[in-house]
Amino acid sequence: MFDALIDAAFRHKAQQTVRLEPSQGIANVPTSPVFLYVHVPFCEVLCPYCSFHRVSFEERRARRYFAALRREIRRYQSEGYVFNGVYVGGGTPTVLPDELADTLGLIRELNPGLSEVSVETNPKDLREEVLRMLESAGVDRLSVGVQTFDDDLLRQMVRLEKYGCRAEILDHLAAAAGRFRTLNVDMMWNLPQQTAAMLEADLDTLLLSPANQASLYPLMTSPTAAQRMAKTLGRRHKERMGDHYERILARLGSSFVPTSAWCFNRGTQSIDEYIVGAANYVGLGSGAFSYVDGVLYATTFSLQAYVERIDRGLTGVTGERRMGVRERMRYDLLVRLFGLRMEKDWVRARYGERFERTLRPELLGLKVVGAIAEDERGWSLTPRGMFLWVRMMSAFFESVDEFREQMRRHIIDELGDADAAEYRVPLAGIGRGAERAARELNAPARAP
Repeated sequence: MFDALIDAAFRHKAQQTVRLEPSQGIANVPTSPVFLYVHVPFCEVLCPYCSFHRVSFEERRARRYFAALRREIRRYQSEGYVFNGVYVGGGTPTVLPDELADTLGLIRELNPGLSEVSVETNPKDLREEVLRMLESAGVDRLSVGVQTFDDDLLRQMVRLEKYGCRAEILDHLAAAAGRFRTLNVDMMWNLPQQTAAMLEADLDTLLLSPANQASLYPLMTSPTAAQRMAKTLGRRHKERMGDHYERILARLGSSFVPTSAWCFNRGTQSIDEYIVGAANYVGLGSGAFSYVDGVLYATTFSLQAYVERIDRGLTGVTGERRMGVRERMRYDLLVRLFGLRMEKDWVRARYGERFERTLRPELLGLKVVGAIAEDERGWSLTPRGMFLWVRMMSAFFESVDEFREQMRRHIIDELGDADAAEYRVPLAGIGRGAERAARELNAPARAP
């Protein structure tokens, strides 16, 4: 019952967060360096469970998109932005290795103080020529979308033929071993057909792999994607989440150390996810989000509108949500404690003494349920709190995923045929507010 209330509360909160108003772009250039997120939405095949903004790969369209990305990067740089780290996500960023290399090269050229570069990829792209390119581009963290090592589950997820079986995935990971500071594998748990024994086998294989970091996400998907997924994978069982998470903590405990509620490091040289440590970040590319000085910004989900906006000298940002002080405090509480600990010095430098006064009910409630422990320097998540945070972050991201689905329904003419059929429903079916947001967010560029 308590878990269901948490899910409902955070799903409702996320729905409020992504109620956007039209935006002319990020209001003020940050005075200090910020983190950069770059979104590459192209995939060769669209996985049925995925709710991220992705479209079917077509080379000509992808090359035009990469060129627009680089123009947008130069625009932000000319306005005075300085980036101290970059994460390239997707989609599949390595779908065109030469374009990715040119884009990373430009970011490094314009930001000589760049401290880290993270790139997502899939097992099939861990080819020698791609790995050499990534090394030359100075990639520090390579995150490989493995999802599972179970061949039956990979087949159900339409990944076996695309990315290989367990043995092939391990061979691909071995080819990348030792070449990057962090070799991360993204894995999913609480899949519909995944038994406890399957999860244990996945964890055993992870321990045998050369990965020095693992991000283990519970299956998170929007209601729309869940309907697609049910056709191939079946219905997920949230009641198993607690048991699965306990198994993950127990099995990895001797070799991996948690650095967030669902990220685990082996050794001390790994780089963590940017959302935990970045106070501000700027998102570039279609469907990207930014968070700067308490304002959430969203770029258009239309690839055509995105390129047109960049061609006109605009940014891709078309929507925003300005948070009040209390909402910003809650956001920082959620994100900072997701990284297991929140320091009082950091909080007081940001908000002064009012943080503890304003959020006293939330902090007290978390103590009462045994989710956090407080000492003189800050607050830490307990093991119970780690699972609670997994539930909260899952509910939050699922609502963000539903927002993405609503935006994608409005651009079905740009999606690949296999995916567009799922969205051929009247826009009225997603509500007036969502319809308005979709039209404004994805509208063609207007003259400045």
